[in-house]
Amino acid sequence: MPDSTVAPLLDVRGLVKTFPAPEGGRTRAVDGVSLSVPRGETYGLVGESGSGKSTLGRCVLRLTEPDAGTVLFDGRDVGALPPGSLRRLRARVQVVFQDPHGSLNRRQTVRDIVAAPLRAHGAGTAREREARVAELLDLVQLPAGVGGRRPRELSGGQAQRVAIARALALRPDFVVLDEAVSALDVSVRAQILNLLSGLQRELGLTYLFISHDLGIVRYMARRVGVMYRGRIVEEAPREVFFSAPRHPYTRLLLDAVPVADPARRRARASGAAPVTEAVAAGGCRFLPRCPVGAGRDLCATQDPPLQGAGSPPAFVACHYPGVNG
Repeated sequence: MPDSTVAPLLDVRGLVKTFPAPEGGRTRAVDGVSLSVPRGETYGLVGESGSGKSTLGRCVLRLTEPDAGTVLFDGRDVGALPPGSLRRLRARVQVVFQDPHGSLNRRQTVRDIVAAPLRAHGAGTAREREARVAELLDLVQLPAGVGGRRPRELSGGQAQRVAIARALALRPDFVVLDEAVSALDVSVRAQILNLLSGLQRELGLTYLFISHDLGIVRYMARRVGVMYRGRIVEEAPREVFFSAPRHPYTRLLLDAVPVADPARRRARASGAAPVTEAVAAGGCRFLPRCPVGAGRDLCATQDPPLQGAGSPPAFVACHYPGVNG
């Protein structure tokens, strides 16, 4: 949901994306999602696999066309832009994907990969593009000699640095990071996260950080949204989100984060959410897994809207927010 205290660089309103369902009909991968990201900040979007978070990111980038809703970037409706304006927008909005090797052209050198956006947009002369590539490799802390290598000659961390350099080639304002560190070893992951944080401070970047890892989101994001079956079910500032979660699904996700204390592990296990029968049409989509809504008619018949309060605002889609099962 929008934060009215700061003008957003990205403002998503009522976004819907459906796909054909195997059994017929349509499945709502993104179901009326609204969120905003202020300039220079990081919005963390979390949820299990299949929750719709990556589809939402692709709709923001216009790699996937939404069925309904609006994506405003810097106040302009992305869906209404003519081709020339959309091309200019693509220079300002970039993406880094999960698989660093899979996202790079295996037949090109690193130098050619990083220069590709510059050539595609006709940026500068050949000599200026060469200088820009050298600048970008230095920016992501890669030695100049890497420029002549191909992706198969790079480690996972090096390949992801190349992907980040390519994303920054056209000096974007906004970057979607879609599970950008989940395929990396833990030690390399920390290095890339530190690099991304440093680049944000240095270049004034705005991030949509998509991840299933709450520990990483806690480190990177100022505001966090949780997606479940296509909807945002909770959104709050980082401090509120991790200290006082109000949705049962958020508490389930936090309880799944590994802890070293055996006593805490036993307490979690004793409070595990039961799995009940499938929810009836119109009821809360989380009800089959919810320890709070079991046996409550309101939860069985009405899908709760996302409502909020406070300053900065926190939102939750739950009829009994903050209640423990």
